[in-house]
Amino acid sequence: MSSLDKFISIDDILVLADKVSQAQLGGIEIEIEGLKLKIDGKKTKQQVIAAQAPVAPMPMPVPMQMQENQGIEAQPSQEAAQESAPVESESGTVVKSPIVGTFYAAPAPDKDPFVTVGQQVKKGDVLFIIESMKLMNEVLSEQDGVVKKIIANDGQAVEFGEPVMVIE
Repeated sequence: MSSLDKFISIDDILVLADKVSQAQLGGIEIEIEGLKLKIDGKKTKQQVIAAQAPVAPMPMPVPMQMQENQGIEAQPSQEAAQESAPVESESGTVVKSPIVGTFYAAPAPDKDPFVTVGQQVKKGDVLFIIESMKLMNEVLSEQDGVVKKIIANDGQAVEFGEPVMVIE
């Protein structure tokens, strides 16, 4: 049994590598008690590299999905709770991603965003685009209002139902 096996199984690493690939992430690095795990998502074949870290890192909680797979009771971190709390307490309508994909605020990188904070929008106006499976899906406003907050960052991967914007 290698020292990496006591923290994460090979099956969990392969699941994580698949998630990195599916989300089209550039990669992910995890350090656990002196061991470093790097998954490079830019390659056509996933590269998984485990190496000794030169310094002892801070303890890192196991991701909730892996905890559930291993029968550990999953508890959200304080950081995750703080990030989601402001969205839930916002007044107005939270616009959520209708599909899994990549959030784009503008029709092209060199173009102005569809909407900005403080901008008046009408029902049917394009708010943003979610790219999924090479298709650009325009998300339209379902109400008249003012854009109060844009939560997602341009180019960010978003999940189905993830808050993206608040309209008041």
